[in-house]
Amino acid sequence: MRVADRSGTVLIRNVLLYGEGNATDVLVRDGVITEIGAGLAASDVRVVEGGGQILLPGFVDLHTHLREPGREDTETVDSGSAAAAIGGYTAVFAMANTSPVADSVVVTDHVWRRGQEIGLVDVHPVGAVTVGLEGKQLAEMATMAGGVGRVRMFSDDGHCVHDPLIMRRALEYSSSLGVLIAQHAEEPRLTVGAVAHEGPTAARLGLAGWPRAAEESIVARDALLARDAGAQVHICHASTAGTVELVKWAREQGISISAEVTPHHLLLDDSRLETYDAINKVNPPLREKSDVEALRRGLADGIIDCVATDHAPHAEQDKCCEFAVARPGMLGLETALSIIASTMVRPGLLDWRGVARVMSERPAEIVGLADQGRPLAVGEPANLALVDPDVEWTVHGPDLASIASNTPFESMTLPGKVTTTFLRGRITARDGVAQQREGA
Repeated sequence: MRVADRSGTVLIRNVLLYGEGNATDVLVRDGVITEIGAGLAASDVRVVEGGGQILLPGFVDLHTHLREPGREDTETVDSGSAAAAIGGYTAVFAMANTSPVADSVVVTDHVWRRGQEIGLVDVHPVGAVTVGLEGKQLAEMATMAGGVGRVRMFSDDGHCVHDPLIMRRALEYSSSLGVLIAQHAEEPRLTVGAVAHEGPTAARLGLAGWPRAAEESIVARDALLARDAGAQVHICHASTAGTVELVKWAREQGISISAEVTPHHLLLDDSRLETYDAINKVNPPLREKSDVEALRRGLADGIIDCVATDHAPHAEQDKCCEFAVARPGMLGLETALSIIASTMVRPGLLDWRGVARVMSERPAEIVGLADQGRPLAVGEPANLALVDPDVEWTVHGPDLASIASNTPFESMTLPGKVTTTFLRGRITARDGVAQQREGA
């Protein structure tokens, strides 16, 4: 059930900005933070009692799959927006591997308009780099960038732009357009038939192995291509220790490169495959513990820029089958904050200001979103997430807002939870319930 929010002015009481200092109040009018201070009062205002919770900028997800158009049986812009809002997100980027593929302005503008109609989160369409995700011909990037959806990121995610000439042209073109190319780093000739990380676990279980080099070779190649094109390249879902080292090396050479890591690659490793449960099948695959540790360190050190969910809903029949033929992917929008709290905050690798950096500020900066990832300050847009760091909750897939329920975190008890999300001052989710605006 969704509840309409009729309040135009909100007073958020007794919150800790970035989890720091003394509790304060935040007054929001017309979508903008207008006052910050203790003991604020206002008339005709909706009051949200923070109870000492942590206030952060709303989260930005550079990598999510909303499946519309084409697979509305697993997710829609509506259900995915609800999941995003509940998870504290105020902006998400919807990947292009829909049906039809988002390789034309017709599809990208449709996704943008649907997100605006629903109004729970800003849904930014990601355009395909190549027509049909086939890696053969560049899509009409300029047309999509100039459409209503103002596409600012392009990716063939799910497929690697493996032809170096096509990738070079895409990077050169992106530089002139002022857009970003996000690469699914996977050399396909090294992953034919692969279903799991190439290592002792896969060998023992008889699962075809997926080598780290399949990812790392593309990361290295694209860093050099970006250097020569004078362009920026973004690495999707980094999963290996070698990728962390390559991104660090590229930055030291002055190459414009950024990278994201998923929550599941920060928490899970390939020991999960012992059960052959396809809920654990994902692309790139779950790696070894040493990779997990390197990714955590890389995120803490700023080598890996940000967290992106790679939220990938799938129908039950696409997961409840043999491991080799199951579809790769996991839900992630509603559990992301809790997993970052578990893997990064509790061990002391990040404080809450660091969480704001990797889940809000840096991803917004990477794609040039001027109204997201902004400081908690007077005059800034009120895109906000209120977090209870002390609560613990147990994940149950059927209880999540997504149509699909393929979460690898089923029955896990996780720390920390978003209690309220604000999009330009309007409450879009509260206590695990998405709140639809009037008329939507």
